[in-house]
Amino acid sequence: MKLRLRGRPCAAGPTTHAHAAEVAQRSVAQRRHPSLRTLCRSRRADLLRGSRAPRVEDDPEEEDKKKKIKALDAGDIALLKTYVRCPARAVRQRAAPCARARAWARAGQRQQRASAPCTRRLSAPPPTSQGVGPYNKKVTAVEKDIKDLNKRIFELVGVKESDTGLAPPAQWDLVSDKQMMQEEQPLQVARCTKIINPGTDDAKYMINVKQIAKFVVGLGDRVAPADIEEGMRVGVDRNKYQIQIPLPPKIDPTVTMMTVEEKPDITYNDIGGNKEEIQKLREVLELPMLHPERFVQLGIDPPKGILLFGPPGTGKTLAARAVANRTDACFIRVIGSELVQKYVGEGARMVRELFQMARSKKACIVFIDEVDAIGGTRFDDGAGGDNEVQRTMLEIVNQLDGFDARGNVKILMATNRPDTLDPALLRPGRIDRKVEFGLPDLEGRAAIFQIHSRTMSCERDIRFELLARLCPNTTGADLRSVCIEAGMYAIRARRKTVSEKDMIDAVNKVIKGYSKFSATPKYLVYN
Repeated sequence: MKLRLRGRPCAAGPTTHAHAAEVAQRSVAQRRHPSLRTLCRSRRADLLRGSRAPRVEDDPEEEDKKKKIKALDAGDIALLKTYVRCPARAVRQRAAPCARARAWARAGQRQQRASAPCTRRLSAPPPTSQGVGPYNKKVTAVEKDIKDLNKRIFELVGVKESDTGLAPPAQWDLVSDKQMMQEEQPLQVARCTKIINPGTDDAKYMINVKQIAKFVVGLGDRVAPADIEEGMRVGVDRNKYQIQIPLPPKIDPTVTMMTVEEKPDITYNDIGGNKEEIQKLREVLELPMLHPERFVQLGIDPPKGILLFGPPGTGKTLAARAVANRTDACFIRVIGSELVQKYVGEGARMVRELFQMARSKKACIVFIDEVDAIGGTRFDDGAGGDNEVQRTMLEIVNQLDGFDARGNVKILMATNRPDTLDPALLRPGRIDRKVEFGLPDLEGRAAIFQIHSRTMSCERDIRFELLARLCPNTTGADLRSVCIEAGMYAIRARRKTVSEKDMIDAVNKVIKGYSKFSATPKYLVYN
């Protein structure tokens, strides 16, 4: 191996690498301390002459002993710190950018690794839960992202951990939960038939467990004596049959489903031609609920029952829907035919449960549509086919004005055959006011046309009074059919608006063509 120093070749023996490393280290030390310059120059001359052993007169130790020790400045101290941390790194940084210096640096690195380990001090690992593995930073970042995503999902859903009522899975004790569920047996339904020594500390309760036996038991720890009454359904445990909880009265699900939960979208403004009738209806239903003090001052009881009668299609059921929309009280809708049952006594039982549920409310309105289905006049046909219907009607009569008070329950009935109703059902005290929904007059028919055309795409020059004159002795249902038929004429002609000619054609078709199907003449004959 040959080295070129300043453009001149020199012979290299077996120890050339060691000499090159020594020269490289001394070149670094030369920059650190000025006293080493002469030594480096003499050593370089020896290398160029091929001598491998240093001269005695140029011994660096002797020269160092002769010279005075010079204190190191701040720059030298900083440089020594970098050198102590890693000599190989200092050689790489301080070596000259020439080929000779790079060769010396590589030789010095090999010699340093062969002779002694690196003195570089390792810094302490960061205090993380993942350690100092190769993927600790990535794992930590992924865990943080998952936590942020879960927090964001809970914020969007609006559900907190406390809302679910569940503890974290790490705190679940399934064994204890299973044991607790086995200890808490389900309750059994019974009926409290009698209270022994009521009002005392030694009160006992006689209960009747269906198909088992009768027991005299006490109260559980979570029930107060004031919560239990005679005839009430209660829940008892299976071991000592102690009363654990009072139960609500048993009501047929068919009766419960009669309650109107969603209010209809019909208002009083959607009913045309019946202003006086609506005013009478509101006086009976709304005024006692909104201003009861007026009746208390006068010392009278407000009317509790009202009967709506008139030809079919005049707005009786529509008025009831408007009442349900207007009031905040409980509204129960019953169709007369629903109370007609197959087995004896079932219809009367449904009527009792219906009024029992109505009395449990703060204020309630019971609407019985087509009451003539169960409220007909009593008669004996010899076969006994209508006996069950008559029993149901008698139960209604008893609930309306019987031995027990009705409470704050308003009765609203509708029929188009008032002549068939039983006189006992129509007497004052049960039905206090009768309101007839008759045929609308000219002004009422024009108002009904305007109400139905409010949502239609019609021309502006339609004369509704003229159309009302062309429809004498018609009901609101007939006028609604006229508007629908006019829209069918516009669709058939592929037009986007309804014209007055379409209305007139619809009047000729519906009013004149369908006159034989009208129920108004029959109603006028019966009444």
